Formats: sequence, C-alpha cells, structure tokens
Amino acid sequence: MGTPRTPRDRWVEEGLRALAAGGPDAVRIEVLAKRLGVTKGGFYGYFADRDALLEVMLDTWERESIDEVIDRVEREGGDPKSKIQRAGALTFSDDRLLPLDLAIRDWARRDEAVAERLRRVDNRRMALLREKIGSFCPDPDEVEARSLMAFCVAIGQHFLAADHGHRTRAQVRAHAGDIILNRPRRTDSP
Repeated sequence: MGTPRTPRDRWVEEGLRALAAGGPDAVRIEVLAKRLGVTKGGFYGYFADRDALLEVMLDTWERESIDEVIDRVEREGGDPKSKIQRAGALTFSDDRLLPLDLAIRDWARRDEAVAERLRRVDNRRMALLREKIGSFCPDPDEVEARSLMAFCVAIGQHFLAADHGHRTRAQVRAHAGDIILNRPRRTDSP
C-alpha cells in the first residue's frame, strides 16, 4: 500500500501561512514541503509550478475574504450597521484574514496582476459598505465619503504608529465607527 499524498488544500494552507508571515517570496515549494513533512514531488501532482499555487492561494483569499464574509454577515442577520461592523471584524481583526490582507496589499505594490485582484476585492468591499451605509444615509456623496473613511480606518489602523493622548486606539476607533455609522457617541468614551 502506497503512502497517501498530501492533500492539495494542505499545500494551499501552508502557502497562505508563508505568505502571511513573509510575503510572496516566502512561498517556496521546498520550504512548504519541509513544513508539511513531505517531499516536494507531491506538489507537482496538484500544481504545474509555483505560479499556479500562488494563483490558487489568491483565489482562496478572495473567496474567504469576500464571499464567505458576505455570506456569514447576511446569514447572521442584523441591521445594516451591525452587518458593517461584523464584516469589518471578520476581515480585519482575524488572525487569518488580516495578515493575508496586509501581505497581499504589500505584494500588490510590486505586482500588477495582484494589484488588479486586490482592486476587485476592495471594490466589492466598498460596494458592501455603500449598500449598507446607503440604507441610513440618503446623500450619495456622504455615502461614498463614509464608506471611504470606514475602509481607511479598517486598513490604516494597522500602519499608524501615532498615539492618541489619553485615549486608547480602541476608544478612538470606536468613536470613529460611531461617526461613520451615524450612532450616538458611546458613554464609555472619554
């Protein structure tokens, strides 16, 4: 009886872990095989080459960060404001999707095909924001501005090193969310 092959999904998962930790240059077939405890020969039963693996990894990230997030948000229900918060939490405060998103953003700066994929994902995210914010904000210009601000806060907070005086980052972020989502200011904020 032969040794079972390492499943295709394990190669993809290990590639995504490597991408999140070290960018696309860290996705090396030999390194992935070593981490999986297998020889690299099994890799070629699933993928023609490294580029094919990278493409499947991007497909997986896109499906998980858009389709699965939107499906879950809609399935769990709630008002548009809670759906926006849930989508943001699922995408940008997760141990899996956030590191991938940040790594792909960095990669997109050097690869036009990845930049186009990121643009498509970001456009779908913005469409969701526009739809949900548009449900409580009738001004299309304000909908666009609030959507942009929400997206910038979600992504930009991971790059900002500034202090916020006597406020924590979480407090400032919560207040920004209240402004964007047109909610009354929380009483627990300074």
